[in-house]
Amino acid sequence: MNTTAQDIQKELETYIDPIKRAYLPNFFKTGKGQYGEGDQFLGIVVPNTRIVAKKYKTADLSVVDELLQSPWHECRLCALLILVERFKKAKEEERKQIYEFYLSHTDRVNNWDLVDLSAPTIVGLYLKDKPRNDLYRLAESDWLWDQRIAMVANWSMIRYGEYLDVLALAEKLLKHPHDLMQKATGWMLRELGKRDKDLLIQFLDKHSTEMPRTMLRYSIEKFPEEERQYYLKRK
Repeated sequence: MNTTAQDIQKELETYIDPIKRAYLPNFFKTGKGQYGEGDQFLGIVVPNTRIVAKKYKTADLSVVDELLQSPWHECRLCALLILVERFKKAKEEERKQIYEFYLSHTDRVNNWDLVDLSAPTIVGLYLKDKPRNDLYRLAESDWLWDQRIAMVANWSMIRYGEYLDVLALAEKLLKHPHDLMQKATGWMLRELGKRDKDLLIQFLDKHSTEMPRTMLRYSIEKFPEEERQYYLKRK
């Protein structure tokens, strides 16, 4: 018998925690005018969602598609984690299929955890040895979550010693008004700095006076206090 989206949702529902169900809407800013406005939560923690995703990682893409259309945040997250699990073991042809499927559904990758738990693998790893045009297209989108995908996908590339795109995208998103993008950009710059501090310092010497304070603070979080204060005062 083929697995359905309803089967997967029923299994997820066995992990509902009433305390989390009450807490998560506020944590993910689902109120009117907030970045997660209208999102709905069953109340399931990520480790338990991962358990379900691993169990159903061979589900058809049509089932994954149906899960992504769910109003429930955890169903969408489970769908994305299924894609991540499949991508890790897939050969190139299937990876391409998963990547293209993902990019065609970014309207459903609509909160920061959904982006952060999927983009580094599905986008970052796929583009590791390919042209990065899609990153720049996503960065130029009006959709906040497309922009965050473009930035956070660099996490995988940074780990392989590839820094040029994160620097170029950081310049492109340098004055982004949204706190979530400032944090994401600062986070990627910080990760770059762990591996090549001189390169981060060059970027900061050029741009720190125009960086939003949140972005700057995140990017220099691992610096010694004296260096942190130097850039904060320079700002």
